[in-house]
Amino acid sequence: MGAREHPPDGRTVIGGRQRVLVAAAASHVVATAAPAEAEERVEAPDGEVAKPWVTIVWNDPVNLMSYVTYVFQTYFGHSKEKAEKLMRDVHEAGRAVVSSGTREEMERDTEAMHAYGLWATFTKDA
Repeated sequence: MGAREHPPDGRTVIGGRQRVLVAAAASHVVATAAPAEAEERVEAPDGEVAKPWVTIVWNDPVNLMSYVTYVFQTYFGHSKEKAEKLMRDVHEAGRAVVSSGTREEMERDTEAMHAYGLWATFTKDA
C-alpha cells in the first residue's frame, strides 16, 4: 500500500500508521420521563386526608432543651406548651414527630432542623 490507501475494511493508512474511520449513523435519541407516581391519599377516620410523611427530631447530646423548645416555637409556630411537650418527648423518648405533610414539606422541615443544628429525619408515616 502507498502513502494513502484505503483497504477494503474501511481503515485509512497514512505513512504506515492506521486510523480507523467510524461512520456514525444518524441516530435519534428519544428521552421519555417515567410517569410520576401519584402521591398516595390516605383517608383519616374522620374523613380528612391523612398526611403520610412525618419529620422526626432525635435527641442529641449537644443542644440545650431551651434551645430545642425555641426552635419548635420559632420554626413550626408551636405554642410554648406544645414546644415544651415535644422537647420533652425528644429528651425522654429519644425522638418526637414534630410535623406531618407531603414528602416535599417534610424534606423542607428536615433541612430546616439541620440548619438549626438539630438531628432530624423524615419518613413515611406507618
